Formats: sequence, structure tokens, C-alpha cells
Amino acid sequence: MRRVAVLLLPLMLAGCFLRGPPAEPVAPHYVLGPPYEINGYWFYPQASYSAEQSGLAIVYGGGHPRLTADGERLDQTALAAAHQTLQLPAIARVTNLENGRQVVVRVNDRGPAGPGRLIAATRRTAELLGFPPSGVARIRLEVLPAESRAAVEAAGGDPNERLALATAPRGRVEASDLPPAGTPPVIRPLRESFAASAKDTGWVPVAPPLRMPEQVTLVPVRPTSLWIEMGTFSQREFAERQRARVAALRPRIESLRTGREQTYRVRIGPLSDVGEADAVLVQVIRAGVPDARIVVE
Repeated sequence: MRRVAVLLLPLMLAGCFLRGPPAEPVAPHYVLGPPYEINGYWFYPQASYSAEQSGLAIVYGGGHPRLTADGERLDQTALAAAHQTLQLPAIARVTNLENGRQVVVRVNDRGPAGPGRLIAATRRTAELLGFPPSGVARIRLEVLPAESRAAVEAAGGDPNERLALATAPRGRVEASDLPPAGTPPVIRPLRESFAASAKDTGWVPVAPPLRMPEQVTLVPVRPTSLWIEMGTFSQREFAERQRARVAALRPRIESLRTGREQTYRVRIGPLSDVGEADAVLVQVIRAGVPDARIVVE
């Protein structure tokens, strides 16, 4: 019970993020970076210009008079957010799946600290999206390809760069008590749809503003559920092995087909609320699935 409580702590520390850059202002710059560890969890940055993800969003905590990871002022009145693995900066559409409100934000920081949250939003972003009193909202994030490429080029980055994924140091993984000793973390690359570079097409990108306009769009919504996603595999045998890690939690294997491609997704749910989702996620991670995540459907 004590170990579960210790592992749950990072999930509940809504205001804890990676240490910021130096206090002195610098020009915004492109950031991707190597794999990193915080609170015993490993994260693997990877550039993605077509990512679509769902999960839980929180609000930046107070007391952060610092710069963002890409060198911008952390402005709680701006439409901005932190993400654990996307290239910085990125431009993304965020939808509150509970009320249908949408805004476009600048993703310019690293965070949140725990694996149970997808993004941390500024206070103004949370206000416009109508976050509930709990401060935790069910959201969908969609990276806007053209705008994100332009933002990366303006920040001095190469929009066609992809970071080679590296395995976290074995000793650090074992010390963090996540997967069983000798089990490398499962890394699932984000799907990509890279367009031709500006150099090949002659297209000159127009960089998005550092401060995104406050435009709120309303879209239809439907009731949602929370799930723990444990990975998608090309062979059912591997999906069965993943399910066996947490058999007591009764995960299901779902057969998916896209064209001629057959895959098998392992997940647990639906779960009743955020508290249950957090508790189940901790158990799954402790069982040796460090890349498990909470998704909203």
C-alpha cells in the first residue's frame, strides 16, 4: 500500500514540472531533446506534426516565474501548454471533451511531471476551455501540421528532424522500480505524415505568433469514458503477453484492422472516474508497462 501511495504522488502533483531554464530571458528556440527521467518515470521526446491524442489536462500551478523549456516567458494569461514529448514549439488544437470548447495553443514547455496527465494548460487556457472545479479536464489534442512546422522553422529547428529513440539507462530504470529488471520499456512511436520540406516546394512558412489569438470554437460532444491503454501490437501473441502482466485487472484485447493491417490493442476500462484511472495506471506501471497511459473515448 505504501509503494502505491508513493507512486501515486507524481500523478497528483499537478503543479510540479521539470525545472525551468535560467531566469534570464533568451530568444525562443527549438527543443526536442533526449529521453529524460522525472519522479522515476521516463519520457521519450519525438517530433510529430500529425499527432492526435486524448487524455487528461491539468492547470499550471502557481509560483512559476520562469521561462518555458523553449525559452519563452511562462505567461499564465496566454494560450499555451506543456507536453512531455512533442517538439517545442508546436501549435495544437485542444478540445474539452466535456463541453465541446476548442482553442488553439502554443505548446512551449515540458510537463506535466507524471504519466497520468497529457498536458498542463495555462490558467487562461483552462478558463476559455471551461475546466471543471477539480482542475482536471478530459481533452483531445491535435497538432496542426503547417502551423507547427512554421513555428519550428521560426525557432531555428528542422521540421523534418526526428530524434532517434534511445533506451533509458538500465540502472536508472531498475532503480525507479518500474518494469521488472531486464525488461526494456516499450516505446511506441507516434504516427507521422511528413510533408515535403519547404526547401523542396519553395513554400515559405509564416510563423504563428508567440501569443495565440483567443478564439473559442464550439463542437458537438458525447459522453466519454476513461481507459488505460497498454499498447498496440502487430501479433496477438505479444498482446496476450502484455495482458498477462496484469491479468487480475482484466484487460481486454481488441482486434483492429486498418486496410490490410491487423493490430491488437490491449487496454483496461471503462473506468468510473479520474481517481480510479490514476490508481489502475499505477498498478499497470508497477507491473512492467511503463508507457501505459490514460485515454479518453
